[in-house]
Amino acid sequence: MADEGFKRKLTSILSVDAVGYSRLMEDDEEATVRTITSYREVISTLIKDHKGRVVDSPGDNILAEFVSIVDALRCAWDIQQEIKSRNADLPENRRMIFRIGVNLGDVIEEGERIYGDGVNIAARLEGLAEQGGICISGTVYDQVKNKLPFQYEYQGQKAVKNIKEPVRVYQVILESLDETYELVRAKKPKHKRWLWLVSAAVLVLFVGIILTLILSESKPQEKAVTVKKVADPSLGKPSIAVLPFDNLSDDPKQEYFTDGMTDQLITNLSKISGLSVISRNSSFTYKGKSVKLQQVAKELNVRYVLEGSVQKVGDRVRIRTQLIDGATDHHLWAESYDAVMKNIFDLQDEITKKIAAALAVKLTEDEKKRVARKYTENMEAYEFFLQGLEYQNRYTKEANAQALQMYERAIELDPEFALAYALLGLIHLHEWTYGWSQDPQSLEQAFELAQRAIALDDSLPVGHHVLGEIYLWKKQHELAIAELEKTTTLNPNYANGYAVLGAILNWAGRPEEAIGLVKKAMRLNPRYKSWYLWVLGHAYFLTGHYEEAIETFKKSIDRNPDHIPAHAYLAASYSELGREEEARAEAEELARLSPQTSSEAWKQRLPYKDQAVLERLFDSLRKAGLK
Repeated sequence: MADEGFKRKLTSILSVDAVGYSRLMEDDEEATVRTITSYREVISTLIKDHKGRVVDSPGDNILAEFVSIVDALRCAWDIQQEIKSRNADLPENRRMIFRIGVNLGDVIEEGERIYGDGVNIAARLEGLAEQGGICISGTVYDQVKNKLPFQYEYQGQKAVKNIKEPVRVYQVILESLDETYELVRAKKPKHKRWLWLVSAAVLVLFVGIILTLILSESKPQEKAVTVKKVADPSLGKPSIAVLPFDNLSDDPKQEYFTDGMTDQLITNLSKISGLSVISRNSSFTYKGKSVKLQQVAKELNVRYVLEGSVQKVGDRVRIRTQLIDGATDHHLWAESYDAVMKNIFDLQDEITKKIAAALAVKLTEDEKKRVARKYTENMEAYEFFLQGLEYQNRYTKEANAQALQMYERAIELDPEFALAYALLGLIHLHEWTYGWSQDPQSLEQAFELAQRAIALDDSLPVGHHVLGEIYLWKKQHELAIAELEKTTTLNPNYANGYAVLGAILNWAGRPEEAIGLVKKAMRLNPRYKSWYLWVLGHAYFLTGHYEEAIETFKKSIDRNPDHIPAHAYLAASYSELGREEEARAEAEELARLSPQTSSEAWKQRLPYKDQAVLERLFDSLRKAGLK
């Protein structure tokens, strides 16, 4: 059938939208109209400067197209920097913050307008971007990854509204850019009379860098060029850490219940895509310590801190909470709750929604459902589950065995308790991966339990996590990636999920994407375990960045001196750089730590998708002296 005058083309699409526009209008219509008019003019000028054109500008949204995808992304970056600069002159409650989505796709052209999936995807990407951030599709990433001085953080494949196939999504890490880029980026100056000033600035900066490099030869640990500071938290998602609640019960044995309440609150908040939530592992490092909340906020790099207490007496529970602004130490919100145990999930739901409201974060309909979901109607089963969680978080062989008993008891009391099945599966997976059990069926048991959990409740991230790891060990890499991407979709703040996805991408031959994921996991979990470093080092090794790999593996070994894989890859990295003496020393340490492990046994264990990568690794190890 003829297109009746329509024509198709491949084009670069940029979608810009203001965050919280309705709230700003409600607070002060006239001021908001003045700001949006001014900012719309700025954005339109930047689009024109980057050889683009504004296609449409309804309300607080601007849609533009570009011939070059590089120009489109440069323009997006310049827009965010210009808006950030202008916002600095406004009171915090009057700042207008924008999200940007960039896509490269096929569109239908009708006169001056464009339509189709290419436009829709750009709009959906804009909705996925952080406040003050830029989100791009996989088609954009494939074209620009080696052309611009940006870093990108892989977000996984996302199902977006009205688009049949999932879209590969990347966040542009704005704060990672070198400051020199701001001076040399390809941008037409607004006024030619400033051109000589810019040129002079570049020359001065260049000379400064050369002098710095010369003077810093005696200080190799110092960086010659300063990178940009972390972006103002107000321009990104609201960031929050939930400190372990105090146990005010008369019975100290109720500690597990208090910790469980904190755990569940962190989990609920983590399901909200509009929040950045520090992981449980990092928050619980403050347990039992007297700390200043402003110091905690600084150490964990968050704006807000939630603290509270739990008192359980018989079937009744009292919870007190307060939300603190870590920058000012001001109390934003405080509340006390009294409830009976059977209503505990409703109480957790209410607290979560009130925190989100206090931080002006809107939950999607799916997020509301996930936060409100009740895990079980059997409160006795829930208490056994919380005890299992307390044991599991100790990460020892003995505690793992005790957690197994608690979860099994919870399932006996409620055979439909999906989360208990999922965590019992994780227990069996840990038995196998950590070598705590000699039972060869541990992996298969974990597999069956995770499948049972997902059959009961497909929205549980941990169930998909367990399945994903098992698929990896079965060398079914694409299935493993798909399961871990589900975990980060269901829980956008699941630090371990991002780190494990990075690990799987390494084995699957996609280490470039793994680097950004592990760094994101480290931001969500600042007190991360040493295995995060090993995953990052592995990615550096596979991408040929051996110096970075060596530095990272050494940090991993400093934290865990007996970690065999870190020693193996450190030896291989030294070997690749021709540092033979250091390579031999690491190979000897590896032989000492694992005297019975042969090269062939290692080969069978490592789940690389590409066997050529495996052979390359062992060539390096043989050069280092490993037999």
